[in-house]
Order: sequence, then C-alpha cells, then structure tokens
Amino acid sequence: MMPVTFYEERNFQGRSYECMGDCGDFSSYMSRCHSCRVHSGCLMMRGDYADYMSMFGMSNCIRSCRMIPMHRGSYKMRIYERENFMGQMHEMIDDCDNCMDRYRMPHCQSCNVMDGHWLMYEQPHYRGRMWHFRPGEYRSFSNMGGMRFMSMRRIMDSWY
Repeated sequence: MMPVTFYEERNFQGRSYECMGDCGDFSSYMSRCHSCRVHSGCLMMRGDYADYMSMFGMSNCIRSCRMIPMHRGSYKMRIYERENFMGQMHEMIDDCDNCMDRYRMPHCQSCNVMDGHWLMYEQPHYRGRMWHFRPGEYRSFSNMGGMRFMSMRRIMDSWY
C-alpha cells in the first residue's frame, strides 16, 4: 500500500497521485491538491483528510510533501515565551496539551528542538494550524505567519 495518496479535489475526488516518499513539486502530476489519505509511513498524522485546508487553516493547496524520518530515542525540546529564546523557558520531553495550564505560559514564540520531531499547534488541545519542527533552533515564529503555539506533541508513530 502507498504511504500517501493525494487528490486534486476535496473529498478524494479528481486525479490522484500516489507518493512513496518526498516529492518537491506535485505540478507535474496534478494541477492542485485539496485532499489526501495517509495510509502508512511517518507523516504528521495517519488518516483521511477530505478537506485538510479548512481543517488546518490553510489558505492554499499542498504542492509538495516530505516524509518524517522515524526517530527512535528520547524527545527533548526547550520552549520559550518570547522570540530569541527569551522569557520563560521550559524543557519538554513529552506532549503538552496546554502550555498555559501546565507552565502558566500564555504562548510559545521560539524553541530549540534537541531530539525528535514535534508538531506544534496554535491552540490548546492540539487544535488549529500546526507546524512540524525537526531538530534545530527556531528563534522567531513571526516569520511563520505570526503563530503563537499553545500545545505540542511528539511525532512517534511510523505505521509501517
């Protein structure tokens, strides 16, 4: 079975493209992509997305994809209340469904991912728009549309 099937239209309609790995540009396979099915592999989430643009607050269609490498080991990230690693700092090794409840931190504006891959969400309880973070330093989220993250979870499943 293919890890991901992308469809031109919402609700799995129109032309489709089956993808086994990274694809930098879908334009040679289809004119746009508005829904997808994640069958297996390590992507953001497994499942069917009949209209992921409205689900994730996207304003345009997907044009590329990248598989997330399987991570075996610990997860570690430092989150900061303000840009450039300023303000409150908390070190995380597990999921957090609400930064305000757990850390009394109203939002997260920068982070340093030391181990593992993480998904960060703009709202508590893993809701709203999300971004994938791989190991590295992220000094400012203002260049990501001004997002302020309020919940985060580890990407732990590969579904192979």
